[in-house]
Amino acid sequence: MDQTTEPPIGDITDCVIVGAGPAGLTAAIYLARFHLSIRLFDCGSSRAAMIPRTHNHAGYPQGIAGPELLARMHEQARLYGATCENATVAAIERDGEDFVVHTGRSAARARTVLLATGVVNHRPRGLDDATHDAALARGLLRYCPVCDGYEVTDKRVGVIGTDSHGMREALFLRSYTRDVTLIAPDSDHDLDAACLAKLDAAGIQRVDGPCGDYRIEDDRIVVRTAAGGRAFDSVYPALGSRIRSELAVAAGAAATAEGCLEVDDHQRTSIPGLFAAGDVVKGLDQISHAMGEAGVAATTIRNLLDERRPIRR
Repeated sequence: MDQTTEPPIGDITDCVIVGAGPAGLTAAIYLARFHLSIRLFDCGSSRAAMIPRTHNHAGYPQGIAGPELLARMHEQARLYGATCENATVAAIERDGEDFVVHTGRSAARARTVLLATGVVNHRPRGLDDATHDAALARGLLRYCPVCDGYEVTDKRVGVIGTDSHGMREALFLRSYTRDVTLIAPDSDHDLDAACLAKLDAAGIQRVDGPCGDYRIEDDRIVVRTAAGGRAFDSVYPALGSRIRSELAVAAGAAATAEGCLEVDDHQRTSIPGLFAAGDVVKGLDQISHAMGEAGVAATTIRNLLDERRPIRR
């Protein structure tokens, strides 16, 4: 069969889940235990898989690596009959009150859809993959101060960023250490008087860019700046992220200017039957938060389907 031609659509599924990070897998566990039929599609790029070890996820006093957490969640989902299909979803379209989910090689008809597609962090320009991955694994490069700010307590920290976003991240990290430097990613900082006053009051240093030539030396990461090379115990890129909401937006779902999907208290988007949970929704980008939203979404999906057609064994 031509890989670009979709085969005929088979039986209808109660719910298609797009994304197998903590939100998608939590929803899969809930829905499978509700005795609903599901299909879980994943392109294999969950941000959680990049976490060397998380220490603020409850129940793991010694922390747990992101890949291990995902593996345990996959195992739990399989225990109740849910399996994950390695595929990239290309489009979602309405079909009456149902949906058709296209992957390019297949199409699935579903009564409901849950998007748990997450976000992609913007990396510093000029940082090659090998150095990035090695620094990330050793905690020399970090993306989430809420997750691991505790680990940089009293350390020397660099924040790559500017404007109000960079300022806020630098100020947040200042609550863990006195030694924080805000590094402009480009030629100089884009900071207004109010930002400058807050940084000065907190004792946060500022260094102009451009920054680059990242390298690991012993237990530190070195960054070239306009003032020369600076060595840090950890560097945080405060460069924003790309919200992977394109599928829902293309289907007509409402989103914020930044691209976060707008949902109600039950994780319902503006399209009936289309739900969203996790980092693709505006809110706290944390594993625990994503899992909580997924539990709410899955239970709402179950109740919606029961209203359409009572669920009976």
